[in-house]
Amino acid sequence: MFFRNLSLFRFPESTSKSLDKLDQGLDSQRLRECGPMELETRGFVSPFGRDSEELMHQIGAFSLLSIGAEQRLLPSVVVNEALAEKVAKVAEKEGRRVGGKERKRLKEEVISELLPRAFIRPSRLSAYLDAEGGWFVVDSASRKAAEDAVSQVREALGRFPATPMAPEESPRALMTDWLISGKLPAGLVLGDECELRDPAEAGAVVRCRRQDLESDEVREHLKSGKQVFQLGLEFDERISFVLGEDLAVRKLRFLDVVLDQLDRDNIESARAELDASFALMTLELKTLFERLEEWFGLPRPGDRD
Repeated sequence: MFFRNLSLFRFPESTSKSLDKLDQGLDSQRLRECGPMELETRGFVSPFGRDSEELMHQIGAFSLLSIGAEQRLLPSVVVNEALAEKVAKVAEKEGRRVGGKERKRLKEEVISELLPRAFIRPSRLSAYLDAEGGWFVVDSASRKAAEDAVSQVREALGRFPATPMAPEESPRALMTDWLISGKLPAGLVLGDECELRDPAEAGAVVRCRRQDLESDEVREHLKSGKQVFQLGLEFDERISFVLGEDLAVRKLRFLDVVLDQLDRDNIESARAELDASFALMTLELKTLFERLEEWFGLPRPGDRD
């Protein structure tokens, strides 16, 4: 169950106290089935799967959540085709042109007819809260998906002032300096991919993969004024990832020295494996987040922030 991408939010210390009521709030926001005339429903599901009623798994200060959604698939091409048939029938039967208002009404009729028969696509999104550190961590690099997760928790708690990080140090400038100088913070080494961009609007974009980032080719791009928007990194020989200038973490991978701590041969059930993986993942990420906080200046927000 290791997360693959991370969108990070911070919340104040006072919010940690309200997390005691989170379990009750989650229950009021359980995922329900998508009704015949609904496009989508969202709510919490068990991180242990459909056979469990538990909506939260807690280990110390860390609380694992799973946000589910059911979405009816109604492609626009299907709607437009059915609408065209309706418009053609009206024109043929009554010998007149269908106007804009009538077309809109006919489209609503088409959607009402097709929606109950549309396939439902389920989806799941994992997230966890670190009450001690004030982190809300969403397993997605999509800002929209992450903000939707924040909204879902806010509905469950009534109030959840989690905000995107506000770094005191510009991630773009700092990562560019790391790549130019080759001097990275202790424990951090370059990976093998990056994305460089000319900061000018509609400027050139260079994406490097499986590339020596200290090569002359990369340095020439930096000399021409391009800046680092994404940078592959490895931390303490334990975690590799690609860090974006928005501080989203992509392609997160735990290296063998971490994975070897999971004694899968002696894990007797999927539930026990999730428990062990979650405990290991959160402790490793706790250390990484402390370093991110140090490198970029990421203060935990206060109650007035």
